[in-house]
Amino acid sequence: MRKLILLVVVGLAVGALFGQLMQSFPGYWLIRVGDTSVQTSFWFGLVLLLVSFLVLHFALRVLARLRRPVSRLKLWNSRSRNRTAMKRTVRGLVALAEGRWKRAEKSLVKAADDSSTPLVNYLSAALAAHYQGRYEQADTLLKRAHLSTEGADTAVGMMQAQLMLDRQQYEEALATLTRLDKQLPDHPQVLKQLKQAYLSVSDWDGLRRLMPRLSAQQLIAEEERHELEKRAYRELLTQAARHPEDVERVRNLWADMPDGLRGDVELVVLYAEALVRGKQEGIAERLLRHSLKVCWDPRLVLRYGLLSVDPARQLVYAEKWLQERPNDPDLLLTLGRLSLRNAYWGKAQEYFEASQRQRPSGVVCAELARLYANLGEHNKSQLYYRQSVELLDKSLPALPQPSDRDD
Repeated sequence: MRKLILLVVVGLAVGALFGQLMQSFPGYWLIRVGDTSVQTSFWFGLVLLLVSFLVLHFALRVLARLRRPVSRLKLWNSRSRNRTAMKRTVRGLVALAEGRWKRAEKSLVKAADDSSTPLVNYLSAALAAHYQGRYEQADTLLKRAHLSTEGADTAVGMMQAQLMLDRQQYEEALATLTRLDKQLPDHPQVLKQLKQAYLSVSDWDGLRRLMPRLSAQQLIAEEERHELEKRAYRELLTQAARHPEDVERVRNLWADMPDGLRGDVELVVLYAEALVRGKQEGIAERLLRHSLKVCWDPRLVLRYGLLSVDPARQLVYAEKWLQERPNDPDLLLTLGRLSLRNAYWGKAQEYFEASQRQRPSGVVCAELARLYANLGEHNKSQLYYRQSVELLDKSLPALPQPSDRDD
């Protein structure tokens, strides 16, 4: 109510102002064309001119609209189709989330041409076709997605790689991901898919090189990284050991290995084995001796006893270890073997028997049996052979066996 009163007051004030102006500034308009003339007051002519301008402006706008009725109709039709496509797209995405693959594909493809985001439609439709097992249709839809939107290479490539991984087409997926990785270094999703592809094709060298990049992007837990790196280096060392002529590659692998893995006993033993096969026994001996200072482990001790670098020096080192571990059965077995390498038959016998007293073992019995046989003590040799077989028999699983009654 207050606004209305204020408006009336302002209107009256403006009217009074114009009335005063009309009285203060009298004048007239005179328009003459040939013998015809028109005369009117200044203020009336001014109002008439303003009205004429507004009418002319309105008429021109109407004419402009009438000149483009088809384009306006097309615009209205386009907007209508876009709204319809959006509804179909939403229905298709909902069906995709619910696992209704056929319905999802149909809705998404039908709406793609009129959608403002055809890339989303085609990618989602390709996923629906893939889940139906219609792989050729999925690939066709991926091609249409690529053509529908400029700059869609990355999205289409990652979707294509994921579908290939799901189909167990690992080599093709790895090729696609390698290309994407060159175009987009350190892309999180590409790195994750690369990890999956490397594991699938057992590309251990590629996997070990990928680990630092995954860790830098915080895409892998520290525990998982440790396990995967250990697995990769274990496989690589095992493969390298089969090719003793490529010992330099083995040493490079060890040099590239993270410090935390160089103390892993399993990897140390594998590396030592590869070095021995590559005729690098001296390096293997120093490696095992250093590792035993850091971490005492039976696997390292036993592998040290199988080396033949400098038996006399090795025996001295091992006997120093015995001062700290006088009752270690694995160390006693190693000392016996090193004694054999030095032709100390009596000392070897003593070490083997001491190891057998600490922990009965079929391996130690076999060593004693072989030693006594070569010393000419066949009765003792036969005794230890029988003990070796009995101990081995005890380690076998309990399985049904034939008996005399079955004959």
